[in-house]
Amino acid sequence: MKPDHISSPPLAPHAVSLLRTRRIARSTKPFMARGGVRGERCTGCRLRPSHCLCSQRPTQATQAGVCLLLADTEPLKPSNTGWLVADVVADTFAFGWARTEVDADLLALLADPEWQPYIVFPGEYVSAERVLHSLDAPKQESDGVAQKRPLFVLLDATWSEARKMFRKSPYLDRFPVLSLQPERLSRYRLRRSTRSDHFCTAEVAAMCLELSGDLRAAQTLEAYLDLFTHYYLQAKQQLPANMDSPACQAWRNARTHLPAS
Repeated sequence: MKPDHISSPPLAPHAVSLLRTRRIARSTKPFMARGGVRGERCTGCRLRPSHCLCSQRPTQATQAGVCLLLADTEPLKPSNTGWLVADVVADTFAFGWARTEVDADLLALLADPEWQPYIVFPGEYVSAERVLHSLDAPKQESDGVAQKRPLFVLLDATWSEARKMFRKSPYLDRFPVLSLQPERLSRYRLRRSTRSDHFCTAEVAAMCLELSGDLRAAQTLEAYLDLFTHYYLQAKQQLPANMDSPACQAWRNARTHLPAS
């Protein structure tokens, strides 16, 4: 792993990064993250330059894609983990959510015959016939017709915002709802939550990737989230990254199993 005092050259911006740039462009004042690191941040990973993780970005091709619908200020938050999903999953799409208008590109993506969208949300909020708890195994092409790829639609927001987004997005009503049934508790430590059964966006995306058969990407995303969390908290406390920490050790092990780029 590269020493944390050496920053990396800029990487090509992914979907969440581009959305953040557009959101900043229409801001009337700078966004101040509560309790976060003050001062300069790397534009590629949002950490202090001394803790830059850009050289570790583990983008992978996957069978599934991820569509992130982000609440208004979510792209601006340095603790947002949808960014990490876009770092890992090559086919990640990101759109800002608004109650009064819908991005035409989002509607085009949801209608694209390449994809089968699944809205990832607790099944208790919709009728039972719309709810799925698992996905069918991927099928081979039949009669020359390619099978649709899973597209996981994640509402990237606080829980109260996500419920509002779900209720007020009628264009999502025609798609099945994938209701996850995790057997573990969240390990996310960058924001406070009163519920241990609530998961951050990266954790949800990793569970979805497991269901689609993208096991390597799921494991990579989980390890990458832990690594980012460690670097974020060390930077916040003005401490160097601990290369012997469990997160760094797990990441080194994960990197040895990644396909060559």
